[in-house]
Amino acid sequence: MAGYSFTAALWRYTGAAAWYFVTLPHDVADEIEERTAHCRRGFGSVRVRVTVGSTTWDTSVFPDTKSESYVLPLKRAIREREDLEDGAVLAIGLAIIEE
Repeated sequence: MAGYSFTAALWRYTGAAAWYFVTLPHDVADEIEERTAHCRRGFGSVRVRVTVGSTTWDTSVFPDTKSESYVLPLKRAIREREDLEDGAVLAIGLAIIEE
């Protein structure tokens, strides 16, 4: 599994739904794009294993045309467990799940 470590700010989607995301740094997104060209899932998503604080979970990152990167959703349970609020800067460990 390819592993990445980076920091990114948590932000809230401005639509009606209360989704929260972090945007991956462009260098990480570019490498993920290259490594997964043959194995992306629906909507261009890529399966990943993520660690924030003491919490590790499996999820997907999704391409985002606005930022020209990938975005990582963070569910409420994870935000609450790690006491994260909008604008918090997170240290993130991320690995592609090779299927």
